Amino acid sequence: MTYCVGIETDEGLVFAADTRTSASFDDVRVYRKMHVFEYPGDRVFVIMSAGNLATTQLTISRLTHDAEDPNAKRSLRTFTHLYEVAEYVGEVLVASQARMKDEAQQSGVSVQSTLILGGQIAGERPGLYMIYPLGNCIATSPETPYLQIGESKYGKPILDRILRPQTTLEDAARCALVSLDSTIRSNLSVGLPIDIALIRAGDLKITQKMRMEGDTPLYAEIHETWSRKLEAAVHSLPRFPWEPAREPEEQTSSLPPLPPRRVAPRPDPGDASGQQ
Repeated sequence: MTYCVGIETDEGLVFAADTRTSASFDDVRVYRKMHVFEYPGDRVFVIMSAGNLATTQLTISRLTHDAEDPNAKRSLRTFTHLYEVAEYVGEVLVASQARMKDEAQQSGVSVQSTLILGGQIAGERPGLYMIYPLGNCIATSPETPYLQIGESKYGKPILDRILRPQTTLEDAARCALVSLDSTIRSNLSVGLPIDIALIRAGDLKITQKMRMEGDTPLYAEIHETWSRKLEAAVHSLPRFPWEPAREPEEQTSSLPPLPPRRVAPRPDPGDASGQQ
């Protein structure tokens, strides 16, 4: 499985994705699910994917081929509005699924994929869209300034509680990391490393981009701090009537570090029909 989250705030966009894929119960590998299309000064896009890996790779290959063709009438570089780009990406996704379905119809494997597309075109404000397997898409809203694909339920609570259009870009990125960390802790089908990217409004390029492993100092500190603060918050909640009063100086101990729950990646691409 997979988990990807995109966040839109007044300051720009945040993207975060895990990298675990599985073709079977005992065939777990690492694949990049965040794909960047960057044309500095003109436009920048990020696409994240969940679903059939072969379908995703075919879709990304077609988008790349069209963008690199100077004679292409329709590509990521030819549209003037982000919604038009989302419709175009949806059409390419549908065509890729149709081709994969013909090749995989005897195997019973689902060839569907779902995408998150975000970015900015010069003259427009940044935007974020979810593109469904049928090619249709939806955008974020002020009430729900984020989109998720994959194993979304574990990392959703912090997004609902914290995110607002006024949230700073860096705070939104921290929320995305905690959302990924919570999902990784609760679901073995989502795993490290984590890719994260930020696009600040008006930059028309990737502002910041990182890959975080379990031993990356920043990720480890966020993981430990969040666990410790959660424990302290629970301990500070109002007491039940039958409990003794809390001592003012009473403190909680920190949680033990989370042991790595990671299957060693296999570098050989092998069968790309696995599920992200």
